[in-house]
Amino acid sequence: MKAWICVPLIALALAGCAGKTAYRDSCGSQLDAAWHELDLAKVEGFAGTVSYSKALSLLTGAKTQQQFEAYEGCTKKAEKARFYIRESRAGR
Repeated sequence: MKAWICVPLIALALAGCAGKTAYRDSCGSQLDAAWHELDLAKVEGFAGTVSYSKALSLLTGAKTQQQFEAYEGCTKKAEKARFYIRESRAGR
């Protein structure tokens, strides 16, 4: 009788863990690309712009979300940060 209760609970727990991986790869690759682009913008002298600061704060938030396995939010923040990095490099 216990097996009939335990097996579905274990399956449900495993399914819940598997559901969190949907944006994991995207989050990681977006963060890596964004940090690289941010470093390039800094080297090019755009570290003082408002867009650069926005991008930096978004990347910090995205990294925090990655640590808490909120991969979808991480991906969105990293994409938005990359937009602000492009704006920074364009001088806006």
